[in-house]
This record gives sequence, structure tokens and C-alpha cells, in this order.
Amino acid sequence: MSDAERSEVGLRGLNVPTEAGSAAMSRLWAGWRIPYILADDDARSKGHVGGLTLFEGIEQSGLDDSVTYILWRGERCFALLNAFPYTSGHLMVLPKKGVENLEDLDDDTYTELFEGVRMGIAAVKKEYQPDGVNMGMNLGKASGAGVPDHIHVHVLPRWAGDTNFLTSVAEARVLPESLADTWKRLKAAWPEI
Repeated sequence: MSDAERSEVGLRGLNVPTEAGSAAMSRLWAGWRIPYILADDDARSKGHVGGLTLFEGIEQSGLDDSVTYILWRGERCFALLNAFPYTSGHLMVLPKKGVENLEDLDDDTYTELFEGVRMGIAAVKKEYQPDGVNMGMNLGKASGAGVPDHIHVHVLPRWAGDTNFLTSVAEARVLPESLADTWKRLKAAWPEI
């Protein structure tokens, strides 16, 4: 299949076999990820104090919640959007003080953490009306934790059939709204205590 044919059928950027049978080079542009790669360009990391975990730095940054995408602040825990979401509405609930192990949380923090998870699920269901919700943790680097020094509970809406060909073939996701729009929606839907 020629580049023109691929373009016509909307397959540009996918790993489509060429006429010779080998795979064509594919490119999916994700320019929004450069702040993550360069870290110092991410507005949420401005003023980050050394010696803090990534999430402690975000929570203590003094920046407006609309910049840090913090949705809720409790006495011991808080919730914020995942900066690299699996789906729109993907949020995390976590303790304000970074710990690596769930069993290291005191009882009050543990209780507030899961109260925050319950509120996060309620907000996601209210605003996104998903077919289901995934909730879980990756404890330790070997389990897939991207920030292993600060436990966090993922909450994300799911819909029947939401893993499409792009995810399966190109290992990429297309998200229909910006993080700022997601933040506005979930902030408005967050339950009042």
C-alpha cells in the first residue's frame, strides 16, 4: 500500500505492511509529552523543593489547582489527574506524604485515602457515565509503578470496547479532551463532604 493509499484510508502513522511485506516506519506525534521529557518545562514542577517526591512537590507547589490539576485536598490525602492518562477522567488519589508501602500508612491516612477513592469513583461515574471503573495500585517498580516512592490509587472510567485497534496495533491512545477540560469536569463533579 502506497503512502497515498494509506493516507486515503486514514491509516497514516500505523505500522502497515508495505508491498514488499516489510513493515513501514510509523510515527505517532505526541508533542504534548515534551514537558514530561524535559521536566523543567512542566508548570507543575516550578518551585519544586528538593527532597520531596514528585507528588509531594506538586501538592506543596503553591500553584493553583487548575495548574496542578488537583481535584480535592483532604487533611492527609489529595486527588489529581494523571498527567499521562489511560482514558479521559483518569485520576489518582494519594497521601500527601510519600510512602512506598500501603502498610506504612497510619490508620487515619489509610481511611482518608479510600474515602478519597470513593469520592473519585463517584465523580468519574457522575461526569463520564462509564460502563465500568478500574481502581487499583501498582506497588513497587516491578509491578509497574511509575512513581514507586509515593503510593497512589488509580481511578479511571472504562467503556465496553474502549480498547480499539489503535491501542492494540499501535500501542497508542487517542484522548478526546484536554487535561484542563477533564479537570474542570471532575472538579465540578467532585462530591462535597
